[in-house]
Amino acid sequence: MDWWLYLGFVAQVMFTSRFLVQWVASERAGRSIVPIHFWLLSLAGSSLLLAYAIHRMDPVFILGQSTGCIVYVRNLMLLKKEKDAKRTDQT
Repeated sequence: MDWWLYLGFVAQVMFTSRFLVQWVASERAGRSIVPIHFWLLSLAGSSLLLAYAIHRMDPVFILGQSTGCIVYVRNLMLLKKEKDAKRTDQT
C-alpha cells in the first residue's frame, strides 16, 4: 500500500473521530446536542463531497464521507425523535 494512501486513511479516521465523539455524546444524552443546521449542512456538504470522491475514485475520501453521512443522518433522526416527543407531550 502506498504510504500517502495509508496516511490519508489515518488522517481521515482522526478527522472523523471528532464526529464520532459528538455522536456518542448525543446517543448518551438521547438527543442531539448540536443545532439542526449543523447536521443539515454537514449532510448536504458530505453528500456532495461523496459524489465528488466517487467521481475521483478516491477510496480515502469515499470512506470518510460515507461514514460521516451515517452520523449526520442518525443525529437528524434523534432531533426528529425529540421534536415528536415534545409535540406529544404538549397534546
